Amino acid sequence: MSYARKVDQNHSLIVKTLRDLGCSVFDTSRVGGGFPDIVVGKNNKTILVEIKATEKSKYTPAQEMFMMNWRGSAVARLNDVDGAIRLVKMLDSQ
Repeated sequence: MSYARKVDQNHSLIVKTLRDLGCSVFDTSRVGGGFPDIVVGKNNKTILVEIKATEKSKYTPAQEMFMMNWRGSAVARLNDVDGAIRLVKMLDSQ
């Protein structure tokens, strides 16, 4: 199993923002095998989230394979705090 070498520089700020907005956040960035960086829970909903440094950042082959084979809901992608805020608003509106 491969392990994540590093987290993106915006990882901590996105996690903090999600928690400040009332989400539970479990950091899974060290799980490896293409598993998403964090698991987010709010309003009895759970979302797997991959954090990327920029909109242009690409998924690794392991991440692409995970998402292709995952039979749960789609993996969300967050590039910045604004995306985190939009995700929370979506979770609040459902």
